[in-house]
Amino acid sequence: MREICVIGGNRYVGKRLIARLLESGDRVTVINRGSSAPPAGVRHLVADRDDEDSLRAAIGSRSFDAVVDQVCYTPRQAEIAVRVFSGRTGRYVMTSTVEVYEYEHSAEAVREEAVDPLTVLVDTALPWDDPTFRDEHYGEGKRQAEAVFAVATGFPSVSVRVAHVLGGHDDLTGRVDHYAERIRAGEPIAVPETNQPATYVYVEEIADFLAWTAGQEFTGPVNAHADGPLTTEDICAAIERETGGRVEFAPVRVGETSPFSFARAYAMDNSRAAGLGYSFRHSSTWLQQAVSETLAAHQEVR
Repeated sequence: MREICVIGGNRYVGKRLIARLLESGDRVTVINRGSSAPPAGVRHLVADRDDEDSLRAAIGSRSFDAVVDQVCYTPRQAEIAVRVFSGRTGRYVMTSTVEVYEYEHSAEAVREEAVDPLTVLVDTALPWDDPTFRDEHYGEGKRQAEAVFAVATGFPSVSVRVAHVLGGHDDLTGRVDHYAERIRAGEPIAVPETNQPATYVYVEEIADFLAWTAGQEFTGPVNAHADGPLTTEDICAAIERETGGRVEFAPVRVGETSPFSFARAYAMDNSRAAGLGYSFRHSSTWLQQAVSETLAAHQEVR
């Protein structure tokens, strides 16, 4: 029986990850600030991951086969994690993001080496504790957090660069619903003049991948996404089938565009994951289901 620690994990991907670990027979410990209790059968430790003393006191003398960190957004948080968990875990899995490629614009799918954590400069003096600054520098915060883990001596780590996530009755981003409301009302959806495809992953599959990764031995960054990039048109077509409406796009040269539209190309390449033994499904096999379950849940709330 493995001992797995999940930091965060109250919602969405995290709660699905915990369910999979429990189903596999793992003993799971969840660390969060106590805002909500984890499912039955899980050890619950209450701590503020930004407070090193709080985190250290919470874990006490415990050690883990793997830690999966769902809520690491800054290099400061990563440095605390390294100091607290060094010598206490066999591997550390950080949930990162496709947004580490925020400076990329490539016609070819982006491979992991495009952002090598060992070459990323870390600046912990930046105002990472300011929520506005952190939100505005989300990709950079993740890049620098990856870098902290990558250079930590004797600290085997993985950074899972998660694509845009779709699906789930509990998707609280409101992005799919944004499209559905405009399609139902016959209102135009703003997209860039040149609208690029992007990589996505189904919420259930990214939970599978994180659970699988916790039990592997590889280290370093790995892209996590479905085969088959999606365009705004693909997603809206699935929403049309659910709502019965008709989409109208409004290309804009300058200004705000809709959530799933992108002026730059930074679709990821998942061949490393495939080479390590994990094969992602094609987006066409789950897109309609993902849209359906999200819209159905939001419709119930109305």
